[in-house]
Amino acid sequence: MDFLNLKALHLIFVITWFAGLFYIVRLFIYHVEAEEKTSSERLILQTQYKLMSKRLWFIITWPSAVLASIFAFWMLYQNPSYLDMPWMHIKLGFVGLLYLYHLACHRIYNQLQNDVVKYSSNKLRIWNEVATIILFSIVFLVVLKSTVNWIYGVVGLLGISILLMLGIKLYKRIRSKNNWENNK
Repeated sequence: MDFLNLKALHLIFVITWFAGLFYIVRLFIYHVEAEEKTSSERLILQTQYKLMSKRLWFIITWPSAVLASIFAFWMLYQNPSYLDMPWMHIKLGFVGLLYLYHLACHRIYNQLQNDVVKYSSNKLRIWNEVATIILFSIVFLVVLKSTVNWIYGVVGLLGISILLMLGIKLYKRIRSKNNWENNK
């Protein structure tokens, strides 16, 4: 298979991997928020979220992670000169972080499948942004391929991270206010 076809397949599975990671944490949030419902509602909702999570995790997210990696290793095998480039070392470091994030999500998945709720929905909302930060880092690094430009990208990324955290806090405040007003 030629390099461009490998690259296209790698990108497709990276996109579906990230889609799975973004959506699985949303399902975790909904699952945790169902704890606040009546017992009959909670049972129905959490049963559905468990099924949706299982299908997403094992039919889309895990296979996408594995296939993205297979095509990446295949590209590196065909073009080993990439391993001599400093930006690739940094990218592989971020990919390592992405796998750690994925494994941490797998642990949360297992906990929720066993009805163990250890995190609040707010903590999971913040957790969901970790994948966004990794995605930004990898994309800027691969596109710019420059350590100096990458540093500017990281500074921008930190700025985006701060804005995301502030947005989450604002969302929580608005949501609390709306819940309070609806319960008057």
